[in-house]
Amino acid sequence: MKHIIKQEEPQAFTNWKVGRGGNAEKTYKGLNRNHNIKDNLRDSLLQEQGYICCYCEKELKSNDRHIEHFKPKHKFPQLQLEYENLFCSCQVNLINGEPLHCGNSKGNFFDERFLISPLEPNCESRFKYTFDGQIFPADENDIGAKITIIELNLDELENLRKGAIEPFLNLDDEMSEEELSLFISSYLKDKADNEGKFNEFYTTIKYLFLK
Repeated sequence: MKHIIKQEEPQAFTNWKVGRGGNAEKTYKGLNRNHNIKDNLRDSLLQEQGYICCYCEKELKSNDRHIEHFKPKHKFPQLQLEYENLFCSCQVNLINGEPLHCGNSKGNFFDERFLISPLEPNCESRFKYTFDGQIFPADENDIGAKITIIELNLDELENLRKGAIEPFLNLDDEMSEEELSLFISSYLKDKADNEGKFNEFYTTIKYLFLK
């Protein structure tokens, strides 16, 4: 899970909310009927996340993403249009029949005591990774990290993380320490230097190879 720094919500989204006739109309269901505003909102979320899933850090493609409510809209209707509560999550499992993970696994679960938010500045440091793609709490006593892994089903992505890790392991014998360091730094470019994108499983690679 990579720390997300929220930007200003898109002006078109703000204008749409202000321009509605009353509170009853200011719903996510109403937003679904306004495709231009919703597309603009999703694009803003994608850009601030660097086009990776807010939970697992898979690349978000056009057929693999949805707007995610961190605090579920059914339980927190007053937050259903709050930009701070909105992220972009993957959903490829709905298309390819993969095990549910991330927002689709979380569903309507929310417990402020235990579910880790990508907005928490220390969220990255609460998880650790192994070279075979597994994810664990960085502190074995961190109940929140354990529950977050379970509720988001992040351990189901072991093979995908392993696939991202393997090229670095193969290069370890081919490159000098300095060359490998430069290669890792290039992979971990800031999104501003990488066409607005972060590379997949950013924090996994950072944890394993940039210590």
